[in-house]
Amino acid sequence: MADWEMIELHRNSGNWGKVVEEIVRIEKRIFPKHESLAKSFEEEVKKKNSGLLYSQIGGEVAGYVMYSWPSSLYASITKLAGSWEALLKAAIEKCKTRNIHRISLHVDPSRIAAMNLYKKLGFQVDSLVECYYSSDRNAYRMFMDFGAD
Repeated sequence: MADWEMIELHRNSGNWGKVVEEIVRIEKRIFPKHESLAKSFEEEVKKKNSGLLYSQIGGEVAGYVMYSWPSSLYASITKLAGSWEALLKAAIEKCKTRNIHRISLHVDPSRIAAMNLYKKLGFQVDSLVECYYSSDRNAYRMFMDFGAD
């Protein structure tokens, strides 16, 4: 997998438009319309306290993780698609460099593979959020604490 790489997207990158366009296509393809950020993706990733890492294979976006840090102690994984484990680990490391104490995310309880990955990396279920995705789809809020040892 010599042509696989992970890249942090910066607002002033020369390839910004191309990468955002590819991610929006992925959003439309894999997420239901009401969960997709396709229409607001560029605005979301331009926010001051947000970051985006993406993986690339052969020059094409293969996956991405979007995260934000609304406060100096807390971060949230807002989107994850593609090579989950590597991207999630990289986002966690990025958050740790900001001295974040807690990272949280939401996941559909029926997405067993996602739940297992999050648990494997140290996330714990905090609570069930009813109607999070839609009127008939709940989510688990999960979290990972660190730095408070």
